Amino acid sequence: MVGREVVGAALEAADPVSAAAVRGETAWRTAYPGHFRRLVEIAAHAPQRTVPSARAGLDRLHSAMRWEPAPGGDDEPLAAALDAQGATLATEVVEGGAEPERELSIPLRGKRIRGAELTRQLDDWVDAGVMEPGAREAVRRVQDNPDWLRLEGRTLVVLGAGAEMGPLRAVLRWGATVAAVDLPRPQLWRGVLADATERAGRLLLPVGADSTGELEQRAGADLLHDPAAVARWLGTVDGPLVLGNYVYADGGTNLRLAAAVDALTERVAAERDDSALAFLATPTDVFEVPGDAVAQSRQAYADAGFTRFVRAPLRAASGGRLLRRQYAPGLDGPLVSDAIVPQQGPNYLLAKRIHRWRATSAAADGRLVSMTVAPPTRTRSVTKNRALAAAYAGAHRFGVQVFEPATASTLMAAMLVHDLHTGGVAARPGTPLQAESHTAVHGGTWRIAYDPRSALGIAALLGWGAARP
Repeated sequence: MVGREVVGAALEAADPVSAAAVRGETAWRTAYPGHFRRLVEIAAHAPQRTVPSARAGLDRLHSAMRWEPAPGGDDEPLAAALDAQGATLATEVVEGGAEPERELSIPLRGKRIRGAELTRQLDDWVDAGVMEPGAREAVRRVQDNPDWLRLEGRTLVVLGAGAEMGPLRAVLRWGATVAAVDLPRPQLWRGVLADATERAGRLLLPVGADSTGELEQRAGADLLHDPAAVARWLGTVDGPLVLGNYVYADGGTNLRLAAAVDALTERVAAERDDSALAFLATPTDVFEVPGDAVAQSRQAYADAGFTRFVRAPLRAASGGRLLRRQYAPGLDGPLVSDAIVPQQGPNYLLAKRIHRWRATSAAADGRLVSMTVAPPTRTRSVTKNRALAAAYAGAHRFGVQVFEPATASTLMAAMLVHDLHTGGVAARPGTPLQAESHTAVHGGTWRIAYDPRSALGIAALLGWGAARP
């Protein structure tokens, strides 16, 4: 199993005993959350192992994943995918017709908030434990420097142009130049083109060099099956580039896509010293959390709220699985929040961990990297799973705020703008894991009373009737 091999290699660089446990794991599909958690726990207590562990995981990924140039043919190393002969892509340019926005605004509950109203909302989110104070300060700094919004002098490459969480729409509103990559799907590109023409930015699209017809019929490139064509096309785009990874696919394809894009990232970074990298971390993962988050969670457990009268019988009836306190009392030193959702599966979590590893490794090499923990969001990929949609609908009962896609994506775009102007991950305080956490917008999962997984089922029951498909 590739996932077990890759996680085992990452653990081998940090703790051989834990690596042996992974290699001996016979129930990977159900037991994987504990091994992913162990990776973070070790790095939290031994920060010097974080970068070697990340690099070992990436190295094993690139050796375990293979490239098959033709169906039924011999496979080759993953890096060979970037040297393959593939499509030849040309560039089409779409110029927006609107004036660029010169003040940061964020859509929220049917309107756009800005200025003092946005500042108050940021305070409310911090007070409610929805975002870390570092995120508030980052957005405020963008408010104070609206000239940053246009990303003057940079081209933002959005891999996964149709992604709901991607920054494409927000940065086009601000007047940025965006090179957009996604599959050749006319319906997807019809929406992207409509967004581009209604906004102020400049959109660059890959199209088949000899293709004809309407632009939405010609646009697109296949990152999974022809990454070499995308790499060659990016070589023609004026820089400096910001290579933003927002791709997603269902099931095992997601891991294959993550590997292909990471190989592309390595190639672009090697060829263009001026390129920066951008990622979003999923909130349904494991992170080292600051001490005040632990204190707030413990206070929430003491206050209890509506669960005060039901948690004891529920814990007894479930053998302690339901409504466990998130952080045990009396524990000192680095602590982690574990919000892994087993229903999303090991392939999803490994794909997202690859992003974190690449961000950690690249920042350690001195490259400009933006990575922010994004909030729980009602994207199509989440809500098409009825159980997850129900859990999200009931999450507010436990103090977790689930964002609408327009709000979350614009907020994350503002965080990207901040990072690109202030040094990114490497400029944040603390160890690599603490830098990850500094600007997190986790929706409250780090600061609620209960271990998120122990409350998930109850949240789903409470939210079942309100779940939106």
